[in-house]
Amino acid sequence: MPLDDWLERLGSAAPTPGGGAAAALAAATGAALIEMVVNLTIGKSAYAEHESHVQPIGAQARALRQRALELIDADAAAFDTVMAAYGLPRDSDAEKAARTAAIQVATADAARPPMEIAEVAARIIELAAALPGRSNRNVLSDVGVAAALAGSALEAAAINVEVNVGALKDPGVREELRKELSAHLIAQQLGREVVGNVLHGVAG
Repeated sequence: MPLDDWLERLGSAAPTPGGGAAAALAAATGAALIEMVVNLTIGKSAYAEHESHVQPIGAQARALRQRALELIDADAAAFDTVMAAYGLPRDSDAEKAARTAAIQVATADAARPPMEIAEVAARIIELAAALPGRSNRNVLSDVGVAAALAGSALEAAAINVEVNVGALKDPGVREELRKELSAHLIAQQLGREVVGNVLHGVAG
């Protein structure tokens, strides 16, 4: 789907795509900027000594970009499954119990795409942090933008994880998901540092 059409659908009353998909797109855009910085560094004599360090970053960013795009559809599919569970019949006690169980399973599953988006975004931040001083200084600002986008994607994904976690009744499942999310959120501080350092660098 062309980006303009996708954004048109995002802005419509359609239930999907939503915030999770938007987070994934932000992460994918950040990863693409990392790729751009790498491609504008490799092959330039001024950065030849850093090529072996920078080149793998580009390959990793490409893989993360592709995964983030896959997660756009995964997030929408998970939401649709939750909605289908809510639509199950509830006329009898047995149907009510089955519906409740289905909702809980679908909601726990719906936390997985935004959780992975958070993981992808955290890894993009780490890649951005590895570039300043070793990549083309003329595109240092793009490193900062990549980190900023990935940071936003991470926070947005966390919101979507929490929306699902908050609806879960099993405290063990809630705790496990929040523990996993906390591990990814550690990258927030690194992202802020990269953005701050880039702002200082480009401001001269």
